[in-house]
Amino acid sequence: MSSERHQEMFRIVIEEAFNKGNFDVLDELFAPDYTEHQFGLKPTLDGMKEDFAFLRRAFPDLHMTIEDMIADEDTVWGRMTATGTNLGPFIGPPTGKHMEITVIDILRFANGRVVDHWGSPDRFAAIAQLGLLPQSQR
Repeated sequence: MSSERHQEMFRIVIEEAFNKGNFDVLDELFAPDYTEHQFGLKPTLDGMKEDFAFLRRAFPDLHMTIEDMIADEDTVWGRMTATGTNLGPFIGPPTGKHMEITVIDILRFANGRVVDHWGSPDRFAAIAQLGLLPQSQR
């Protein structure tokens, strides 16, 4: 399968599943033995769907914009901007605050399907923007 097709699949994951909550597309794109490697997320496809649903409840307007994407044979790297307003439980009760963070994702493909994901959202920026960091008492 071509790196162009892998990039298109990456876009579908972001635009359909992540941004729109259409998790059914994941069954077509991900291998049954898919493994999630991002710290704090569940390691399976069903777990990923649960994690996406949790984020969409915490941030109903959650949206990721692909800023850059690079593909090489069986791997696609993407840099995205994620935005959202915390209107549901996240790390405690909703704050009502907006966040904008950078997310780096890596998808590895085999036999035309996603088999691995590594991700690095800027969690520190998220919790700082949501007002969830202790404030200095200077």
